[in-house]
Order: sequence, then C-alpha cells, then structure tokens
Amino acid sequence: MTDITRVTGGTTTLALCCLIPAWIIYKSFTEPRLRRPELVPPSGERVLILGASSGIGHVLALKYAVRGAKVCVVARRSAELERVRSECEVVARVPDAVFSVCADFTDAEALIIVRNKIEEKWHGLDTLVVSAGVSALRPVLEIAGVSRVSAAQPSADGVQRVADVALAAIKGNYIGPLLSVVTMIPLMKSTSASPSVLLVSSLGAAIPAPTRAIYGSSKAASYILYQALSIENPAINFSCVLPSTIEGNFRASAVDGGPTREVDPNRTGLKREAVAERCISAVDTYEKTVFFPTIYRYAQFLWWLWPSYVERKASKKYNYTPT
Repeated sequence: MTDITRVTGGTTTLALCCLIPAWIIYKSFTEPRLRRPELVPPSGERVLILGASSGIGHVLALKYAVRGAKVCVVARRSAELERVRSECEVVARVPDAVFSVCADFTDAEALIIVRNKIEEKWHGLDTLVVSAGVSALRPVLEIAGVSRVSAAQPSADGVQRVADVALAAIKGNYIGPLLSVVTMIPLMKSTSASPSVLLVSSLGAAIPAPTRAIYGSSKAASYILYQALSIENPAINFSCVLPSTIEGNFRASAVDGGPTREVDPNRTGLKREAVAERCISAVDTYEKTVFFPTIYRYAQFLWWLWPSYVERKASKKYNYTPT
C-alpha cells in the first residue's frame, strides 16, 4: 500500500507540474486584458520614481517623460539625480513636467516631504515606482569571517557583521518599499482613476541562489509584502517585476562589500531598456507578477519538481562550489 501511495503521489505531483504551466499559458492568451491607459492617459499620468538616479529607475524616468507623463524623480545622490532630471526635461513632451527631490526612501520624514511636494504640484499621484534597493553578494558564513573548509567558529564580531549586513539589506530592500507605499497609498486612492504601484524586484526573490542569501531573502520580503498589500488594498494595482541579472553597476555598492561572481553582467545581463519597457507594460495591463525573461516563471515549477538541478545551475551561475 505504501508503494502504491508513493507512486500515486508522484504521478499527481508530475501531473500538476505539467498542468499548472499549461493553464497559465492558456489564461495568458484567452483572458482579455484591461488597459490602464484608457483610465489614466499616458499624457498626464503622474509618476513618482524612487531610485531614479541609475539603473532601471533612470531608464523608466526617461521613458515615462517621453510618453508625456509628469515625472517626479527621487534618489539620495544629488548630482546623479540632477543629471537624470535634466535628461528627462530634454525628452519630456510637456513643459515643466519633471521635478526632482533628493531624499532617502527609508526616511519617513523625507517621504512626507516628497508627498507634500507632489500634492502641491500635481494635486495627486497615479503611479508609484519603487526601483531603489541594495545588493549583497557574499555567502553568509564568509561575511562572518568563517572559511567553508575550516571547522572554525564565528566570533562575536563576525556574527555582528552578519547582523549589520542583514539590517542594511533589509533597510534598503524592505523598509524602504514598505514606508514608500504606506506613505503614498491614501493619496493615490483619493486622487487617481486607476492607482498603480510597481515594484522592481529580482528573480532572487522567488528562486534561491548561493551567495545571494541575504539579498534574495530581503527582496523576497518586499515581494511578499506587496502581494499581501494588493489583497488589503484591492483598489490599487500592484505589479511586481522579477528580472534576472541586469546590466549595470548595481553590484558595485553591495552592502557586504562582496565581489561580482557571475559572468560580466554588462556582457550577458538583460538590457535596461528591455526591462524598463516590460515594467511599463506590466503596469499598463495590470499584471501582478512578471518573471523576465518569461521562461523563469517555469523555473519555479522545475525547482519544486527537481530542486537539485536548479541548485546546481544557480551554483554554476554564481561560480560557487558547495562544500
């Protein structure tokens, strides 16, 4: 009876792993999609972009400005932020459509200042884009100062280093997204015909990888947070985009000081333009969760079915040899 149960259970699991992706594909082609621009015309959409001084946030700011949106760009680095604002003004279709606020999105008072400026200039907000965040690139025990091949115990200082790195990652990848959406939701609800929030997350939030334990878990926290908030606030559309490795220097400011382990992201990573276009498309069509490239959506199912295979692939990608 036990053998029969195991066979039946395995067959059921295999069937589900085949049927669920098929159902997702079927729904994506047969379910009609509403288009948000019918309610919020791109020429006049009021967009707040947090983390706009570089990377995807920078490209999104330019693309929204080209579409005719009113754009508020926010970042901590004033010189880079001013450059982005100037670039957006050059391509903007509407005069005086762009302004900037130098602020830290993990600071509650700074976010209130941003909200007050938006109310003063635009009298409301349609779209909140959260693209700010921090990276962490080292195995956890390495942060603690412990070699993977030794039997040494981490010291108190080593354990504290892990705590400090984790807190820095949580601040940038969870607290910032949390405070941002809490600050802006009531304003968006009361002033927009179709309020939307975009979280630029990471594939690491859904599929674990070595050397990305702290990074992935902190990104996963905000990913789950926004999914739960979408249930608590059904009047607001939450879109979460989970791209794989993207070109750029995002990893240079890792909170753990770790090196880039994978093949040069600027040679093999996703193009920022493509990711930004996919983000805007997700908001325009009310998509909740977007894996990019799409094939990685099915990597989750593969991980459930054959976890050792996915783990080997992740270890190879990040040049990590398990011990």
